[in-house]
Amino acid sequence: MKIGIIGAGNIGGNLTRRLTALGHDVSVANSRGPHTLTALAEETGATPVKVEEAARGAEIVVITVPTKAVPDLPAGLLDGAADGFAVIDTNNYYPKQRDGRIAAIEDEGLTESRWTERNIGHPVIKAFNGTYAQDILERPRPAGDPDRMALPVAGDDEAAKRKVRALIDDLGFDTVDSGGIDDSWRQQPDTPVYGLRAGIDAVTKALAEASSERPAAFRA
Repeated sequence: MKIGIIGAGNIGGNLTRRLTALGHDVSVANSRGPHTLTALAEETGATPVKVEEAARGAEIVVITVPTKAVPDLPAGLLDGAADGFAVIDTNNYYPKQRDGRIAAIEDEGLTESRWTERNIGHPVIKAFNGTYAQDILERPRPAGDPDRMALPVAGDDEAAKRKVRALIDDLGFDTVDSGGIDDSWRQQPDTPVYGLRAGIDAVTKALAEASSERPAAFRA
């Protein structure tokens, strides 16, 4: 599968490592330019590209940049992606720690991923946002393994969600459908499932126990 990854931090870098190891054709971009990705490209065989080129021909596009950087992504970012492509949003809103105040999230009550959708003009699937980056490399397990972790996945586009869940299965993790993007508050920071290293039953229980009230620590 052809996959474009926008953002080469901890999550983006480790997804690049795992996906190339599984035989996927990965293009990776960051805000500093492809010349800064030479080491990652040499390590993995991924193709370093400009942000504007990352989605070209991609069946899945991963957006894994700081939330505050989403509005600065270039217009036409997703032009040229493959028919029926899916977008994975790994982002979290950290107003005090990094992103500053985003009024649409705090005043309108938008979930973080609904806000991302509005900015990029395309539906997203929220996944990997509560996953420790190192677990992507160290915790894959075969299907049926009792120690296999499950990751929550939210989204409105059922076909895109199936595509993303299949990719996560390929990566070595189970998934739990956490609902639509308006329900994705269940996996935002400081919820019971955020950072949870557990299987399907525990992740399902944690999602059910989440509160829709944004914690004070994650309000500006």
